Amino acid sequence: MTQRPDPQESKRGLGHRMKRSLGKTVPARESLANHALLRPVARQLLAPHLWHLQHEAVARGAAIGTFWAFALPFGQILAAAAHCVWWRGNIPVAAAITLITNPFTLGFWLWLAYEAGSLLVDAPPLIMPGNGTSIREWLQAVGGPVVLGFSMFAAGGSVAGYFLVKLGWRLQLGWKRRRRAALKRRKLEA
Repeated sequence: MTQRPDPQESKRGLGHRMKRSLGKTVPARESLANHALLRPVARQLLAPHLWHLQHEAVARGAAIGTFWAFALPFGQILAAAAHCVWWRGNIPVAAAITLITNPFTLGFWLWLAYEAGSLLVDAPPLIMPGNGTSIREWLQAVGGPVVLGFSMFAAGGSVAGYFLVKLGWRLQLGWKRRRRAALKRRKLEA
């Protein structure tokens, strides 16, 4: 027997559907609070404002997540969660955004960081090790532009992420208001 879709589901919007599907996979706050390693910081980590979808917290979470995605090669989610507690950002959003730099996309980001960093410093063309150079020499030649590129992505991406979330939130709110006003006008005309 197949289950019929809820007719109200399409009216609730994407946020509601995402929240419902994530609610099935994300651990409950109570289970996190009872975790042995998190018990000392559970009060700060599980504050409700760090988990609710409020526009300012989501924008801060996007900025924090983007920064740590490019600033650290590992431990990004932990650093992002710690800084979300400090700056009152949304922890799930920050943790999700740190996943833009993952093992599958790292090669692309390294190449892009090298290209971006080499625009600001005089870097040699990118060559692979083995063409008369050792791995150490290659890392020394490539490392500076890559670190500079990742620094640019971290700073610029966090600022862009913050303002893009704020803009998107405002556009969505305006769209909802116009839709509500149009529905109200139709009811009054009928």
